Amino acid sequence: MIPLQFFTQYMKHPRSVGAILPSSRQLAEQMVASIRFESTDCIVEYGPGTGVFTEQLIQKKRNSTKLLLFENNRGFYELLQQKYGDMDNVHIIFDSAERVAHYLNKYGVEQVDYIVSGLPFASLPKEVSERILRETKKVLGQDGVFITFQYTRFKQKYLHSFFTSIQVDKVLRNAPPAFVFKCIQ
Repeated sequence: MIPLQFFTQYMKHPRSVGAILPSSRQLAEQMVASIRFESTDCIVEYGPGTGVFTEQLIQKKRNSTKLLLFENNRGFYELLQQKYGDMDNVHIIFDSAERVAHYLNKYGVEQVDYIVSGLPFASLPKEVSERILRETKKVLGQDGVFITFQYTRFKQKYLHSFFTSIQVDKVLRNAPPAFVFKCIQ
């Protein structure tokens, strides 16, 4: 059922959904592979969609770690509410990642250890991407890491304009294959 829901949302909102199928388990595992869950106090996820990455984050995080999910697609937001809405320290926010600082303040978070992003920067309007990435840099702690994926390396240079170091890994077992960008301040 979830692939059909995902495809339906893609057809309605192709610029903000960015793919016709949810990410694979292999991509989800690679997205969270570098997170040090044992010492992490706050993780933010941008664009969780149907929750493929979210599921990995919830399984591996400590109970005390705050997880803020930013989803601005109503259908995905409602699905996430059904799946995770009653969990402690999981906050599902129906808003744009551009407003991350506002919600961190609301939930008493001073800095974020990791931001995991499923946002399609290749199809988002440039000004939206810039606002999101500027806010991301502001809210990440000194050792914070921004982890995102794209289907090409086209946006790597763009990401470098916000982050000094980027490690890239390719995940072949995804439709289509994807590049994971681990971005450090």
